[in-house]
Amino acid sequence: MKNNVGNADRVVRVVAGLLILSLVFVLEGSVRWWGLLGIVPLATGLVGWCPAYWVLGMNTCGTKTAH
Repeated sequence: MKNNVGNADRVVRVVAGLLILSLVFVLEGSVRWWGLLGIVPLATGLVGWCPAYWVLGMNTCGTKTAH
């Protein structure tokens, strides 16, 4: 797996994932379990690889040039 999620994208994903995941503790009833969806952006942000980006051929890491 080659990283396809850039640093800024990773920060946004981790923050968004934590915010969504916090709904598990804030909401009540069966709706609270929707907060578990926060695991997806959190995991992709921590790992640096997104399967959706891979399928779509996207990459937010930027390009490295050789000198």
